[in-house]
Amino acid sequence: MTKSELIEALAKAEGITLKAAEIAVNVAFQSMEHALIRSDRLEIRGFGSFKVKNYDGYKGRNPKTGELIEVDSKKLPFFKVGKELKERVNSGA
Repeated sequence: MTKSELIEALAKAEGITLKAAEIAVNVAFQSMEHALIRSDRLEIRGFGSFKVKNYDGYKGRNPKTGELIEVDSKKLPFFKVGKELKERVNSGA
């Protein structure tokens, strides 16, 4: 499902305009994004949780040249699926 399909589904389900649905979806995603930027944990009951994981830097190799390179440390968002969603996906419901 794409963002536009989500907007259309919300508009249809709630009987609102596409513009109102687009605003709602954008606000939800922006709020989630800002929480992760602040390194807050984000939990959506029955769906899953998001958090920011810190990864240390390491020495790696350039696959093309074999040259040793230094890979910087980084932060990445991480999603952990909730138990209810995992069960629904597994059962095909």
